[in-house]
Formats: sequence, structure tokens, C-alpha cells
Amino acid sequence: MGQRDSGVHRILSVPWLYDAVQGLMGAGKGRREFVEQTVRPAAGDRILDVGCGTARILSCLPRDVEYWGYDVSPAYIDAARARFGGRAIFVCGELDEPALARLPRFDIVLGSGLLHHLEDVEARKFLSLARVALHDDGRLVTIDPCYAPDQKLVARVLVRCDRGRNVRTPEGYRALAEAAFRRIGGTVRHRGWIPYSHWVMECRP
Repeated sequence: MGQRDSGVHRILSVPWLYDAVQGLMGAGKGRREFVEQTVRPAAGDRILDVGCGTARILSCLPRDVEYWGYDVSPAYIDAARARFGGRAIFVCGELDEPALARLPRFDIVLGSGLLHHLEDVEARKFLSLARVALHDDGRLVTIDPCYAPDQKLVARVLVRCDRGRNVRTPEGYRALAEAAFRRIGGTVRHRGWIPYSHWVMECRP
């Protein structure tokens, strides 16, 4: 996934430590805003979350959605299953063409904090798979750290320290999506405390 092989990376591979750090960074409020403003799930939606981690976003989703979470970390998937039980379907593994062929089509595909961990070739592959996974009227929704001209210096420094080695500008993320999607929208969201900048992107076939 292009992540730094560092002590921080190893520490954050422990689910409860990862969740604790996310909580300190204000991820809970950010997740709720992301779901309310961008994901906008409807009753009965089928949602595929690629790189779901410990699936904390499920706490912000309606209980009647059909949620599928994919992650390559057994520890994260075990933590997600322990927390949410039979409320969702969790798969430990990489989403590829054979796996996708066995899945239903989805109303929403989520890539929450995923693209900035992927090299360009990997990112384009994910975006192509996401397009295939969607209904013709479905949506891909992503959120990732970004560099932006109007971001605060502290936010730029924190983004530069992110575990993901492929943080991009909004234009960079958009350019990757153009190979798979015709309609692409997005916005930069600056968080005040702790200062951070995200690119939130919504793509449609």
C-alpha cells in the first residue's frame, strides 16, 4: 500500500492504538461530517468500504444499510468483527478482479483515507475496480489528506508527516479518477483543530 515501514506504522497496526490516535485527532467528528455531507447514505443502500480498517465509520451509518468491509489487515478485520458482529460483512483480503466478480453491485463505494497510501498505478487500479463495483447510478466517495494553496502551515506540516507516502493536490487526485469516471466533483475541507486539510471527492460513472 505504499506505507512507510516505520515504528509509527507498526504501532498503528494495533487496532486499539490506531483507534485511540484517530480519536485524539478528532476523527469521530470528521467521520460524522463526512457521512452526513458527502456519503449521504439512504435506507437500504449497499455500501462497499475498501480499506475499511476497524470500520468505525459503520457507527455513523444507518443500521439498515448493507455494509461490506474489505481490509488486508487481519487485526483490523478481527477488531471490526468483534465490534459490529453480524451487522456487516467483513472480508480480510485484497479486492481484485476475481473477488469483485463474486460480489453484488453497490450503491456506494468508499475509499476513506485510501488513495494517499497508493502509488499511481495502484490508485488507478482501485478506481477502475470501484467503477466496476458500482451500479450505473452509484457513487464512489473518497477522503484523503491533501496539499492546497490556502492551507495553514501547521496543516501542511501534519499532512507531510502522514503515514501515506502519496498525498496529492486536489488536481492530482482528480486526474487519477478521470480514467475511470466521467463525473467528478470534490472540495477541500480545512479542519481547525487539529489543523488538517482533506480532499473529499465524489465520482459517478
